[in-house]
Amino acid sequence: MSKENSTTKKSWVDSMISGIEAVCNKLPPPAILFCILFVLVAVVGAIFSMLGVSVINPATGETVASANLFSTAGLHWFLDNMIKNFTGFAPLGLVIAMTLAIGICEEAGMLVTLLNSALKNVPASMVPYVIAFLGTVGNIASDTAMVVIPPLAAIVYMGVGKHPVIGMMVGYAGAQAGFSANLMIAGTDTLLQGLTNQAIKGFLPDSTFEVDPTCNWFFMIASTFLCALVIGFVSNKLVEPRFGKYTGGGNATIEEVTPEQKKGLRAAGITAIIYILVILALFFMGPLAGEGGAFIGSPLLKGLIPVLFCLFSLCGLAYGFGAGTYKNAVDVNKAMTRQMSAMGSYVLFCFFCGQFQGLFNWTKLGTMLAVVGADGLEAIGFTGIPLFVAFVALCAFINIFISSGSAKWAIFAPIFVPMFMLLGYHPGFTQLLYRIGDSPFNCWTPMSPYIWMVLEVAKAKYDKDLQIGTLIANMIPISIVLQIVWVIFMIIWTSAGIPVGPGVGMFLPAGIL
Repeated sequence: MSKENSTTKKSWVDSMISGIEAVCNKLPPPAILFCILFVLVAVVGAIFSMLGVSVINPATGETVASANLFSTAGLHWFLDNMIKNFTGFAPLGLVIAMTLAIGICEEAGMLVTLLNSALKNVPASMVPYVIAFLGTVGNIASDTAMVVIPPLAAIVYMGVGKHPVIGMMVGYAGAQAGFSANLMIAGTDTLLQGLTNQAIKGFLPDSTFEVDPTCNWFFMIASTFLCALVIGFVSNKLVEPRFGKYTGGGNATIEEVTPEQKKGLRAAGITAIIYILVILALFFMGPLAGEGGAFIGSPLLKGLIPVLFCLFSLCGLAYGFGAGTYKNAVDVNKAMTRQMSAMGSYVLFCFFCGQFQGLFNWTKLGTMLAVVGADGLEAIGFTGIPLFVAFVALCAFINIFISSGSAKWAIFAPIFVPMFMLLGYHPGFTQLLYRIGDSPFNCWTPMSPYIWMVLEVAKAKYDKDLQIGTLIANMIPISIVLQIVWVIFMIIWTSAGIPVGPGVGMFLPAGIL
């Protein structure tokens, strides 16, 4: 971040963000941080194991006890899983593959040319809202949006004279903080709906009552625009003023497109059209379609990373050879090598983060934390709006430590779905409250591997002195404002009696219990 004007008086919000940034910047490098966390989890797990601490997992009815790394079973686990924890760390392959594909386009100059062509007349003040919206709707591709959107957003920001690191943060916030919202029914809807119905069935075994994937759809459509507006507004008013003018390399202004670049764009456009037509043909003919021709759960959606990898790679090659930036295969190989040379730190992070997450799951500390937190909220005995706010707050707090939304809902649903039903609330509404609490804090929790990916890419390309504290501190106000506004929006929406989805409101229909 650029030095702030010392003569400008800071607001209390700015001072708070600066304080958070200073504290977070004291954190050790990510590899060392996760080494420390690994040891901490191992020690806590061992203590809990020796004390015999256990909880009942409401998702399975089984007793969950902590495991001890400092035991024969722990030694065997470590020896058997150290390499698996690294090679099986999902973000590792995803990030490297998409970085390579996008890098082919970037090294060829296609991305900058596209942005110069498309953003010539877009007001710079509108860019944050557009990026936040694209990040939010992009989460239909799940984790892919967290990898693809931030690097592209950085280039867009440079194209309109803004700081690229802010662009990466806004794109990442859209994909992470707005993860629950979308214009279309996504895999998240079907996954959570299935867990909700399991909880209903466990509570009412003889009932045919259930929710469907559209139970939150109306509210989530509106939330997509809400997330874009809030993220864009907070970015403009609170985050962007903290960064000075970007003085690094890259295109800081939108330039005219040359005839060679136009030729490259035509080649890339033709390639993209042919490729998309082939993919659509494979989908409608059956090989890439789901059961009954469905899109959700289809091989196309599950295999979106390879599909996007091929799309970006083919378009980048078509542009490069069409525009003359690539002359032969040697140029392409050099371009890929340059992109991969910046990924060393991320690979190092993945190794140690993989070990930490593997141990955290094996010791069962995450499950125990979630169950105890849920039991505590249930014991408070709130009803109405205080209950809603407390439940959202619990979900947000747990989300800092456990990033998997489906894992948390598998634990929470068997507790809170029946509890809310007994209080007269619809299971679809309970699921909605969970989703509101499960999203905003995603954008800054250090437990997410993708924030470290954003850090490494930003350091490699735009600011070698950038630290994790700068990212966390500047995304915390985005998440807090979004969380507050989203809760208020929910209260207004449901108080007005507007359905949150087709046939789903706040209250349980009569006759279910």
